[in-house]
Amino acid sequence: MGRSQEDRSSELRIEELKKIQLECARRVIGRDDFEKLQTVGGMDLTFESVKENPTRAWASLVVIDIRTLKPIYSLVVEDMVSFPYIPTFLAFREMPLLLKLYEKTEVKPDVYFIDGQGTAHPRGCGIASHFGVETGEVSVGVAKTRLFGHYKEPEERRGAYSYLKHGERVVGAVVRTKDKTAPIFVSVGHRISLKTAINLVLETSRYRIPEPTRLAHNLLQQVRRRSLFGAT
Repeated sequence: MGRSQEDRSSELRIEELKKIQLECARRVIGRDDFEKLQTVGGMDLTFESVKENPTRAWASLVVIDIRTLKPIYSLVVEDMVSFPYIPTFLAFREMPLLLKLYEKTEVKPDVYFIDGQGTAHPRGCGIASHFGVETGEVSVGVAKTRLFGHYKEPEERRGAYSYLKHGERVVGAVVRTKDKTAPIFVSVGHRISLKTAINLVLETSRYRIPEPTRLAHNLLQQVRRRSLFGAT
């Protein structure tokens, strides 16, 4: 049986999305390209339904002072998301809401930590890189799980890390932010070197997850619960 027109259209669409990601990867600046780093913003996003389409979604930003690790600004936005759930193409589902959040933000941090991948992606442009390239902002991918690449487990002490590689090419780092706790996966988003990204993640971590994204996640869950269940 031949493929349907819908199947062929879907394949063409995927190929176009791949081209966009590859072009994004070519535009990523993987070196330190900033003057100061005094504030870090953590961005997170959640859906009412992960795989249903369309669905409600919320995105949060919490900005912290690097010296104190205290929050100085926060914002949550809500909208409907209609792009389908397609693994390794999640940026196309998430970016519109992150851009809405970015545009409404009154306090722009010096760097954005985004819950997801940057260059540690099959085509070199996960959500953190996509966001950075689109906005021109400094960004870092901070993920709880590996999407792409291979690595050796780092030592179990805080501050230890190993490189995440695809073949011999370094695409990110596996960073232990707390003793004897599962590592996190750090990658360049845009306009920052991997070494600086690792150091900044460690500098802003009290627990396993760095404070900017940890606080953004906690805020997001509170808002989501209130919206869905009326809970406080």
